[in-house]
Order: sequence, then structure tokens, then C-alpha cells
Amino acid sequence: MITHAVQPDQSPMMEMNTTPLIDVLLVLLVMLIITIPLQTHSMKLDLPGPGPVPKVQPIRNLLEITSAGAMLWNSQPITRDALRYDLRQSQQMKEIPELHFRPAAEARYAVVAEALGIIESENVRKVGFVGNEAYARW
Repeated sequence: MITHAVQPDQSPMMEMNTTPLIDVLLVLLVMLIITIPLQTHSMKLDLPGPGPVPKVQPIRNLLEITSAGAMLWNSQPITRDALRYDLRQSQQMKEIPELHFRPAAEARYAVVAEALGIIESENVRKVGFVGNEAYARW
């Protein structure tokens, strides 16, 4: 009787060969990428043209006082007379817009008081102070 002795350097391989499995998965991945349709969805938007932007917005307007004392109406510089006119126009609209008042924390009190006086003299009914978090450090 002939017996085959297993020598220590010829031990049987106990690990699974994963190379063919990885090759198959890579081929499937490439096929999936190729078969996915390109996303060609588009949406038509009617954007406003380069026409004039109304100074008085119908929903809300923002009056800012900068630290230098300048007044900004919806991010545009404004004089005191123009402010009076715009406030008057906003109060004559069918749906009265809100006025958001945001003075800078470093703005002079006299400028802020003057702006509040203009707001009061034009009988603005919907006024709100915004940006109060700027005063948290004071």
C-alpha cells in the first residue's frame, strides 16, 4: 500500500479565491454605469427681465441704518425725503407691507431716532425691529 504523506510546505489551501468574484462585480458595475440614462431633465423658468425693480416691495421693506449713519431702503441708499415718499407710497397700497427696521449696533442714536421719527410721522402701521441679535454683546 502506498501512502502519500503531506509535507508541511504542501498544506492544502484553505482560503477562497475571490479574484473571479471581484472581476464579475466590476463588470456588473461598469454595465450598470453604462445603462443608467443621463439626467436630462430641464425646467423652464420665466425670469424677470432687466426692467426696473420697484422701490417699494408689496410684502415687506427693509430700512437699515449703517454704523456710518447712512440709511438703506431694501439695500439701496436713500435720502430722508425719499424715505418719506417711499413710506407714504407703501401706506397707500391695498395690502400694506411690513417695514423691517434694522439699525446697526454701532449706529448713532440721533440717526436712529430721526428715522423712527420719520416712520412715525408717516403713520406706518406695520413696523418690526429685526437683527436684535446684534445687541447681544452690548
